[in-house]
Amino acid sequence: MLWVKAFHLLFVISWFAGLFYLPRIYVNLAQTSDAGAYDCLTGMARRLYRFMTPLAVLSVVFGLWLYIGYGIGMSSGWMHAKLLLVLLLVVYHLVCGRLLVTFERRANQRSHRYYRWFNEAPVIVLALVLILVVVKPF
Repeated sequence: MLWVKAFHLLFVISWFAGLFYLPRIYVNLAQTSDAGAYDCLTGMARRLYRFMTPLAVLSVVFGLWLYIGYGIGMSSGWMHAKLLLVLLLVVYHLVCGRLLVTFERRANQRSHRYYRWFNEAPVIVLALVLILVVVKPF
C-alpha cells in the first residue's frame, strides 16, 4: 500500500506543477502582442498540457486504487468531499485544454487579469484537499 501511496503522491505533485504553470502561461499569452512570443508560448502550453494529461490520469488511477483496493476513507465524509474536489480538478484540467484551443485559434477574449484569478483555483483546491486528508474534519 505504501508504494501505491508513493506513486499517487508523485503523480499528484507532478500534475499540480502543471496546473500551477499552465494558467501562468495563459496570463502571458493574454498580455503579449508579439506574434513570435505568442507562438512560442502556445507551443509551451501545448507541450505542457500533453505532458500533464497522463499525470492527471495516473493520479486518479492510483487514487482510485487506494480508495477501492484498500478501502481508505470509504465511508468518511472527508473522503467524499475530497473526491468532489478531485472531480473539480479534473474539470479544471479539461477547461485548461479548452482554453488552450482558444489560444491556438487566436480567439481569446479574456484579459490577463482573468487568467491571474483563474490561476488561483488549483491553489485553493490543493489547500482544501490537504486539510481534508490530514485533519479529516468529518
